[in-house]
Amino acid sequence: LYNKSNYPPYAGGGGFIMDGPLAKKLHKTSETLELYPIDDVFLGMCLEVLKVSPVGHEGFKTFGIVKNKNSKMNKEPCFFRSMLVVHKLLPPELLQMWNLV
Repeated sequence: LYNKSNYPPYAGGGGFIMDGPLAKKLHKTSETLELYPIDDVFLGMCLEVLKVSPVGHEGFKTFGIVKNKNSKMNKEPCFFRSMLVVHKLLPPELLQMWNLV
C-alpha cells in the first residue's frame, strides 16, 4: 500500500501535542492524500508534505512503562509527574495515575 521503502518520521503512540495552525494545515493536507490504514504513519505522511518533522519528548511513553507490581514506587505521584502520555495503560490504570498526580 505504501510506495516508498521507509515510512516518514511520525508521532507514534497514544497522543501528541501541536498548535492550532498546524492542526488546520494537517486537516487540509489530509484531504489531498489517499487515506493510509495506519493512523500514525498517515500523520507522518501529512507532516512530510508540510515539511514538518515530529520531535520526541521523554514525557511520551509510546511503548508503555516498566511496572514492578511489588514496588510502592508505582503508587507514588512522583513516579508519574514527568509523563504526558502513557501508552498501553488500561482505563482504570489511567484514572489511578491521574488521581495520584
